[in-house]
Amino acid sequence: MADGQLSTLQQEWITLQNQFDQYEKFSLLIKLFNILVTCYLLFVVELAWWPLFVCAVIWLQDGIWKTFQARTGDRLLLVEEAVSQLQGADNSSQPILGMQFNSEWENSRKGAVGLIMEYVKQSLKPTVAYPHVLLLLLCLVMMFL
Repeated sequence: MADGQLSTLQQEWITLQNQFDQYEKFSLLIKLFNILVTCYLLFVVELAWWPLFVCAVIWLQDGIWKTFQARTGDRLLLVEEAVSQLQGADNSSQPILGMQFNSEWENSRKGAVGLIMEYVKQSLKPTVAYPHVLLLLLCLVMMFL
């Protein structure tokens, strides 16, 4: 049974790790998209307030995206702990079953306000906030020039 469970956990880990990496790549694309759109609105179309709003919306979208990645990361840590337990590091605690990602996700939901707070928390991490904060500052500078 332990070998079958280990195999299931290993398959889940591979799948989740690939997803985790994909989230990172798409977050970079969101950032590049924000740079292009904001600069286009500022320097080509020469709008005043709209680039600020658009930049903030795209930044929040990046935070939402990174929230999905963080949840995947949380499950990855659980799977790694379970693999470690099955490999003999610690068999005293209750085993963590594989293929429970959606159940774990559902159980960790915090309601609408909690979800919004989770999005904001992810958005404020330095790796997410860059380059969005700089683009917002650029928008503000251009508005007052």
